[in-house]
Amino acid sequence: MALSQSLNLRQTQSLVMTPQLLQSIRLLQLTHAELEQFIDGEIERNPLLEREDGADPAQEPGEPAQEAPRNSAEAISERLDASLENLFPDDPGRREVIGPDLSAQWRSAGGAGISAADTDWDLEAIAAAPPSLREHVREQIAFAFEEPADRLLAEELAEGLDEAGYLAADIEEIAARTGAEADTFEAVLATCQGFDPPGLFARNLSECLALQLKARDRLDPAMRALLDNLGLLAKRDFQALKRLCGVDEGDLVDMLAEIRELDPKPGTAFTTGVSDPIVPDVVVRPGPDGGWAVELNPQALPRVLVNESYFAAVSAQAGGEGKAFLSECLQSANWLTRSLDQRARTILKVASEIVRQQDAFLLSGVRHLRPLKLRTIAEAIDMHESTVSRVAANKYMMTPRGLFELRYFFTAALAAADGGDAHSAEAVRDRIRRLIADEDVKDVLSDDTIVDILRKDGVDIARRTVAKYRESMSIPSSVQRRREKKALAGTGA
Repeated sequence: MALSQSLNLRQTQSLVMTPQLLQSIRLLQLTHAELEQFIDGEIERNPLLEREDGADPAQEPGEPAQEAPRNSAEAISERLDASLENLFPDDPGRREVIGPDLSAQWRSAGGAGISAADTDWDLEAIAAAPPSLREHVREQIAFAFEEPADRLLAEELAEGLDEAGYLAADIEEIAARTGAEADTFEAVLATCQGFDPPGLFARNLSECLALQLKARDRLDPAMRALLDNLGLLAKRDFQALKRLCGVDEGDLVDMLAEIRELDPKPGTAFTTGVSDPIVPDVVVRPGPDGGWAVELNPQALPRVLVNESYFAAVSAQAGGEGKAFLSECLQSANWLTRSLDQRARTILKVASEIVRQQDAFLLSGVRHLRPLKLRTIAEAIDMHESTVSRVAANKYMMTPRGLFELRYFFTAALAAADGGDAHSAEAVRDRIRRLIADEDVKDVLSDDTIVDILRKDGVDIARRTVAKYRESMSIPSSVQRRREKKALAGTGA
């Protein structure tokens, strides 16, 4: 087999993803909170980046800052050095931290020269943080058990609590590790299950509800039978529940009302997590010409500046490596500001086209929401479909009808029965919800009946699609709804 060399010319096309392009794509799909976090990290790494200082909220735009009068209390206090740390001249190293109430009394008693900046009190030092679930339980353990071994076993059980207050740990494993006897273990667990709030240390939902009813002295045999058959309650099989509990329809409705008053997750009252508020990226308002004014929300726009004067001053005195570092920082800073500007323009462009396409929804509500695809928006604004997809992810629009994620406006199309315009899946889902909400106890709508009604309204839909939409909205079947409505009707509710 002979080997030979040859020279061939071949032309191909490829997309080169530079680091700047990858970072631009990443910025486009970041949420407002993620974008703020990313910019904070860039400012820490890049000395040429800085945030634009905001104006004083109490000061009108363009109004110069006013200095305090020379004879004001603040000015006199500053000249005389009458601050709190000079109240104890005999002990210069001592400085007491006072609370806001005492500070206010001191100012009202003649210390008007003390400004708010001079009162160096720490709110965190005087305000206690809310206790966690385990801290709340440990406080009760300290008073509930005298024997150290029982207290240690209770501490082990407390470590097995989940956020809802249920005992999620392996009980057999805890018993084997602590060496506790069965009687001792059951006694300690029973004591812990009497802690406040009722329902803690339960091993399942039935036991959690039983502990709360026991604390109310309402755990009778009928209620115990109901808790043992929560599966039938989920299916709304009230006839079977009446037979198992040995009660009539009125008593069963009263029992169900008591169940609804209980807390299935008693431990969540001690959850201290705080969810971030949603900041809309785009605001839509009625325009003066009868159309819609689409604007970017100023609160969602990060204001980042490049300090070129600092770059000029430092680079003039820097060496070779220093100049190279500063040049790289300047290039990175300029790229970031351009990327942020491009991100804002892209979001506004996509949002404006969405508003144009969904004008009927903004005017008349969800029943007039049009079917819309990402490709439709992309072709209308001459962008790639993937770019529109990244913009629509985790971005929100404030409209006169409420706050919506941009993806909400992209819905599938259902064909029209008469061959007309297609219907939006979200609009059909809302129509199904309204039909079921308005149904009467004597005329509960089955999925087949809903299909007939929608087809008369011009929507070509299959029964399985109605069932899928109904289940996605957590709406039970017609059989279960009929049982529940009859039970409620029996009490006049």
